[in-house]
Amino acid sequence: METPFVEGITLDRFLMDTLRDHPGASGTFVNLMQSIALAGKMISARVNRAGLSGLLGGTGETNVQGEFVQKLDVYANETFKKALEHGGHTCMVVSEEEDEPILTPERFHSGKYVVTVDPLDGSSNIDVNATIGTIFGVFRRKTAEGTKATLEDVIRPGQDLVAAGYVIYGSGTILILATEHGVHGFSLDPMVGEFFLSHPHIQTPPTSTTYSLNEAYYHQFPPGTRAYVDRLREPKRGYGTRYIGTLIADFHRNLLKGGIFLYPATAKNPQGKLRLLYEAFPTAYIVERAGGAATNGKQRILDLVPKTLHDRTPLVIGGKAEVEEATALMSAEP
Repeated sequence: METPFVEGITLDRFLMDTLRDHPGASGTFVNLMQSIALAGKMISARVNRAGLSGLLGGTGETNVQGEFVQKLDVYANETFKKALEHGGHTCMVVSEEEDEPILTPERFHSGKYVVTVDPLDGSSNIDVNATIGTIFGVFRRKTAEGTKATLEDVIRPGQDLVAAGYVIYGSGTILILATEHGVHGFSLDPMVGEFFLSHPHIQTPPTSTTYSLNEAYYHQFPPGTRAYVDRLREPKRGYGTRYIGTLIADFHRNLLKGGIFLYPATAKNPQGKLRLLYEAFPTAYIVERAGGAATNGKQRILDLVPKTLHDRTPLVIGGKAEVEEATALMSAEP
């Protein structure tokens, strides 16, 4: 069913209207999304006040990824853990900031969904007030609801996702939600504390004149990747570069305006750097439902199966025609 655009539709109303189209639904997914939206509102408020509340800068620690932990990373991670543990909708959370999966405490019901989350993508941009965001994916668990979740519930192909989205904290705060019914965006009105439907039925353009890539690593790229970048640089094609340095910020711009984002393998990182479960899978799910495509340069991202919670991957994502052209060149690489 297509949801009509009506001014003033809140996220809650949108979710409830969608629920009515599924008579057998329990409303658990609605409750899950309300919890995610609440966490997004809390993080947005803290991001906006970070400089005034002593939350800029690092903690002096590194996380499981070997990255320096920022104070806002800790806050965002704890906020999501608390928001998702008690609602009865979640059995497990897998976070970029945690070595092991976070199981729902025994005192709460172990629900039907697994949530993967990058609580604060773009941490290196926090202190310079550049755009950052939260990325999440949702699986329906394989094991029985009410029992202890296992790795079987999350170590699985991305095509098993039932929803994905992100919250982007920039000049405004926007929540993007993708399900089988399409991709929709909701803008936070801070005056009333509600997300309102602002970007209905998002479809990403199949081609564009924009690419997003850290070209400083050009000489570390494999030959097929360099060949594709050389094509983009041809004057007759008219491409320009837009690169923010936060995955979800670059992805969001390209999703709405068109473009291709590349984070390819390099000589130093032949397996890529982006995390499969909570960065590549969610963004790939979103872009496919918006008419785009995502590969690792050789295979469709959503066909991949992680071996561990923190597997990494190259990522080529954006307009379908552009991703197909890039993949054709990159797939010839050894």
